[in-house]
Amino acid sequence: MRLPRITADEPQIDMDKLQEMVDYAYANGVNYFDTAYPYHKGLSELAVGQALEKYPRESFFLADKMPGWEVKTLEDADRIFEEQLKKCRVEYFDFYLCHALGEENYKIYREIDIYGLLRRKKAEGKIRHLGFSSHADVALLEEIAGAHEWDFAQIQLNYLDWTMQNAKKQYEILTSHGLPCIIMEPVRGGALATLCKSGVDVLRAQEPDSTPASWAIRFAASLPNVMTVLSGMTTMEHMRDNVSTMSPFRALSEQETGMLFEVAELYKKSRTVPCTGCRYCMDCPSGVDIPEMFALYNRYMLTEDEDALLAAYKAVQDSKYAKHCVECRACTANCPQGIDIPERLKEVAQLMEKLTKE
Repeated sequence: MRLPRITADEPQIDMDKLQEMVDYAYANGVNYFDTAYPYHKGLSELAVGQALEKYPRESFFLADKMPGWEVKTLEDADRIFEEQLKKCRVEYFDFYLCHALGEENYKIYREIDIYGLLRRKKAEGKIRHLGFSSHADVALLEEIAGAHEWDFAQIQLNYLDWTMQNAKKQYEILTSHGLPCIIMEPVRGGALATLCKSGVDVLRAQEPDSTPASWAIRFAASLPNVMTVLSGMTTMEHMRDNVSTMSPFRALSEQETGMLFEVAELYKKSRTVPCTGCRYCMDCPSGVDIPEMFALYNRYMLTEDEDALLAAYKAVQDSKYAKHCVECRACTANCPQGIDIPERLKEVAQLMEKLTKE
C-alpha cells in the first residue's frame, strides 16, 4: 500500500491526508485495506491501524504479510506476527499472506515451517484467510500453489504483464487450483497511468473522459477469478478516480481488451524500464536512488521533455545519481521484475551525460 508521505524522500506518512483518504474510501464502499511489515520502512502498519481504529472491526477487511526474509527461527515468526497485530491495533487479520514467495524466500518457509505456525494462528482465530503473494515464475508458482491448503493468492497482473511477465499463465495456475486472486500492481507502479503519448491517444479516442489508470484497473477487475484489486494511492485524486472506476463497475468488452493489448505493444516500443517503484532493490551500497533514476528516465522516454528531465534530475542529490553505480549487482537478485539494473542505470547515466553536455 503506497500512502501519502510528508516529503518524497522520507518514509514518514502524512496522517492527516491518509485519514482523509481512508474516510473517503470507507464512505464510498472500499472495505479492503492492505499493509505489510516493510512498507514505508515499518511505518505503514502503524499508520493503517491508526486510520482504521475508529471504524467497527467487522466493517472492513485488513490484510498483512509475514516477511520471511526477517525470520531466522519459528520464534521470530511468532514474535513478528504478534507485533503486527499490536501495530495494526486489531485482534485478527482477515487476510494474511506469506509475503513475496520466491526461490530464496520460499526456502525459509519450508525449512522453518512458517506455514504450520500460521495455520495454528488461523485455528486460534487470529487469521481468517491464509494465502501468499508471489512474483515467482510459473514453475515455482505451480509448486507453491499445490504445496499447501491456501485460501487465496496475490500476484502482479496488468494488461502489460499479461504476456510480458506471463501473468496470464500465473492467473490460470491459481484458477486451476481454486485460489481466488488478489491483484497487485494493476497500474504497474503508475506506469500504466502515464503511458506513452501514442497509447494515451488510443485510450482517449475510445473514451475521452476515462483516465489511463481506470482502464488498467478495469482490466484486472474484469477477470472472473479476481477477488479484489489493490491500488496504491497517494492523493485524493487517485482515490476518487479509483472509486468512480469501481462504482458502478463496467467490465471490459472483448474489443476494449484487445485495444489494451495494442496499447501495451505501443508502450513496449517506448524503451522504458519496467520498474514499478517497489524499492526492493534498495538500499544501494553506492547510494544510487535506483527507483528515482528509473522514474525520471521513464518520464523522459515517454515525453521527450529534456527541460523537465534536467530540472527534476538537478533536484536530486548528486550522490544518488545513476553514474555512481559500480555494478556490484547487490540489487538485481531482489528485483521482482528481473531488471538488469546495472545495465539500465548505464543507459540513464549516458542519457544524462548527453543532455548535460548539449
